[in-house]
Amino acid sequence: MKYSFIFILLFILGCHSQKKVKTKPQFTLSQDFKNYWFDGTAELSSYQLTQSRYGEAREGKAVLIYVTEDFLNKEQVKANRKSKVSQTVLKLNRTKKFNTGIYPYSIMTSLFTRLGQKKPLAKITTSVQEWCGQAYTQLNRREALQISSHSYFEGEADQELKLEDVLTEDEIWNWIRTQPDQLPIGEFKLLPSFEFIRLKHKPIKPYNAIGKLEKRTEYDTYQLVYPELDRQLSISFSKENPQLILGWEERNLKNPNQINTAKRIKTLKLPYWKLNHLGDERFRDTLGLN
Repeated sequence: MKYSFIFILLFILGCHSQKKVKTKPQFTLSQDFKNYWFDGTAELSSYQLTQSRYGEAREGKAVLIYVTEDFLNKEQVKANRKSKVSQTVLKLNRTKKFNTGIYPYSIMTSLFTRLGQKKPLAKITTSVQEWCGQAYTQLNRREALQISSHSYFEGEADQELKLEDVLTEDEIWNWIRTQPDQLPIGEFKLLPSFEFIRLKHKPIKPYNAIGKLEKRTEYDTYQLVYPELDRQLSISFSKENPQLILGWEERNLKNPNQINTAKRIKTLKLPYWKLNHLGDERFRDTLGLN
């Protein structure tokens, strides 16, 4: 009887402890974070890009556009105004442009993560456009990862998928900016970037990954390795707020000649949505994009 009472007590305490963990879904945004991201501008960073495609290195440009905005939780689109049904997100538009011989490639990923959440992912979209055709993939995180994918390639045409709620590689780019101390370390399941999946024609599913954070004197580097895909991604970022992304490197571990690199050219804080008049092209010159 005595031991039965102790077992029941431990069971109750254990249940209470688990419930307590689940009531902590948020973390506090620092004042430095708010001062930087809520100043009415976006952060624009340009990069010199080297992209391996069809077995050869291509030169191009990449741009990371980070901005906070109001986001409708149900529809999962940008809200026209802040309201009771909207939430603030950090949005990243990551773009790449490079040429393969006569024809160009244009790749864009949009990422939306809710601020102040332990599991912040809301939505990811990726489009790949070139003269042969285009592909588009969209993920909405609700109770699970709901994915709609469209491609002009045979065997990839139109897919509707529902995956378990795992971490995604694309959202790591925002984790670096908002909660670098929470970056996943060790072995875990990870959904690779939609850009990689499309360019390499891989199945849309989680893969085993290994995360590692290397702390250097002047900057930190977060590294992901996918053993099954023979792929390594390294993203370098500044140590202090706002954890500016300095560049990245993507390697094929079986073929060292297949490597993608991006090195930062310039970063500006601008309300780019207002800079759409003749003469505003000068900002592209400053970013080294022309």
